[in-house]
Amino acid sequence: MIPPPIGVALIFVFRKPPGGPNRFGGLPQAMGFGQAIGSYFENYVNFSGRAGRSEFWYPTLFVFLVAIVLYVVDRSGTLNLIWWLATFLPSIAMAARRLHDSNRSGWWQLLALLFPIGSVVVLAWYCRASTVEDSREAVFA
Repeated sequence: MIPPPIGVALIFVFRKPPGGPNRFGGLPQAMGFGQAIGSYFENYVNFSGRAGRSEFWYPTLFVFLVAIVLYVVDRSGTLNLIWWLATFLPSIAMAARRLHDSNRSGWWQLLALLFPIGSVVVLAWYCRASTVEDSREAVFA
C-alpha cells in the first residue's frame, strides 16, 4: 500500500499545469552568472514574474559554493547560519518565480515537503525548460 503523503504527491506528478497563456508575465531573459547573482539579490522579496533556468541555477550554485567556503572557514556553523538566514527569503522568491515560468503557482514548492517524491517532482519542474504554451504571455484587453 502507498503511504498517503506519497499518494498525494503522485497525484500532482502527473497533473499538467493550467493550459493557455502564461498568467505570470513575459518571457524571462537568459542571464550570465554575474547577472543572475545580481538579479537574485535585487529581487530579494519579488514573488511575481518569471525566472528562467539560468536565473535560478546560477544563484543556487553561488549559494551552495559560498556555504561550502563558509563551512571551511568557520566549522562552528555560525557563519553558515547567518548565510542561510540571509538567503532563505530570496531563495523562496526565486523558486516561486521559477515555477511561474512553467505556469504553476509558487505555492507548489511546498510539495517538496513530501519527501522524497515531492522533492523529486519539484526538482524536475525547476529543471524543465519553458514550452511554447508556457511562453505565451496573457493578453488582457
